[in-house]
Amino acid sequence: MPRQSGSSAPDDETTVAVVGGGFSGLLTTLHLLRQPGAPRVTLIERGPAFGRGTAFGGADGTHLLNVRAANMSAFGDQPDHFVDWLAKHGGAPPTSFVTRSLYGTYLQGLLREATGKAPAGRLLLDADEAVAATRAGRGWEITTRMGRRLAADVLVLATGVLPPTPPTAADPQLLASDRYVADPWAAQALQGAGERVLLLGSGLTMVDVALSLAGGARRLFALSRRGLPPQAHAPAGPPTPMARPYGSPAALARQLHAEARDGDWRTIMDAWRPHVQAIWRSWSLDERRRFLRHLQPWWDIHRHRLAPVAAERLGRLRRAGDLQVHAGRLEGLSLGDHGVEVRWRPRGAAEQRLLKVDTVINCAGFGTLAGARDPLLSDLAQQGWLRPDVTGLGVEVGEDGRAGARLYGVGPLCRGALWEITAVPDIRVQAAETARAVCRELAASTPRAVRKTKSLKS
Repeated sequence: MPRQSGSSAPDDETTVAVVGGGFSGLLTTLHLLRQPGAPRVTLIERGPAFGRGTAFGGADGTHLLNVRAANMSAFGDQPDHFVDWLAKHGGAPPTSFVTRSLYGTYLQGLLREATGKAPAGRLLLDADEAVAATRAGRGWEITTRMGRRLAADVLVLATGVLPPTPPTAADPQLLASDRYVADPWAAQALQGAGERVLLLGSGLTMVDVALSLAGGARRLFALSRRGLPPQAHAPAGPPTPMARPYGSPAALARQLHAEARDGDWRTIMDAWRPHVQAIWRSWSLDERRRFLRHLQPWWDIHRHRLAPVAAERLGRLRRAGDLQVHAGRLEGLSLGDHGVEVRWRPRGAAEQRLLKVDTVINCAGFGTLAGARDPLLSDLAQQGWLRPDVTGLGVEVGEDGRAGARLYGVGPLCRGALWEITAVPDIRVQAAETARAVCRELAASTPRAVRKTKSLKS
């Protein structure tokens, strides 16, 4: 992997700790190693495998990517990187939606390659959980679950999607029982879900869990405020050039409706993708809040779509009555004599309804910093090093992920600043930008005399 050109480099004795070994952390690590005079990198991962994370390490090997293979290269400057890899490992076409497990294998291959090519001591894989971090001089001292203390000059948080916040309508006894599943990716918990299961949420996570649970006599019920499941991707076709989106959230919606009269709305959404972060940054706080309050549910189901095969499987479940998707408000969750009693009010209705299920699985999407159960994030927030952004979507960071001096976030933690930062095509760009920003900060803080001396020695 070629190094990127540049005029400045960090002190070669510096260390960057990247917490989280999923896609965000792996890509940031790879880009750090590509920088001139690359710093030492310690990649810390609490899960069972580096490089896969939650998205690409699930037990269900049938789950598909929601983006075509042609758009899933790990490197923006090498758009065919994943397609070329596929050609050597089974030959799936660029227009296909491959399994997430296969994509995880691709990512782990990148990590093995980087481990083999990195000079001795430049990359350390640390299989542990970072639970706390305190300032130590200008850098950080990180405490792990095993009680070890690691020194780092820069701390990069790549913790992925935070687990959904527990529903406020739930009784504490239920939340503490095995009839409530807080982590929708907990395979063992899903295996004992029972015959009647409530899925809180109707987005992509709900679809994955529903497809994993489907079968036999099991009945599934999905509940969200608007009851909107994701749309499906269209058959592959040539991209359609469209006018750049502009204006307020309302103007954006009007433009989409106008342009969709002459073409497929899906090609329009895809053509808009490179501009979404710029549009988000151009909006005022009030405009962002109006978008989140009124338009986000519809944006999500049209922007984040299902692979056609997954959409067909979901449709069969719904047509057979094995999955019912309801729109309404959750008003109560409590333990009953033989399971869970769910009290909910259908959207637009006056009367409450009662549903009895065996298990409740929280598929409600993104958690928040305020409700995070991640010990490291909670510790940093309590110390004042991390703050929720003004929209409450993530943490307060700059466009390059900088949350403070020698502290950065990458990936979904940065939703408040960038909005679209949960998919591979977006994260790979931010990972590269953050790696450059980290090295610029390190180079700027290295005394010039030290840099000159090291240059003469080399």
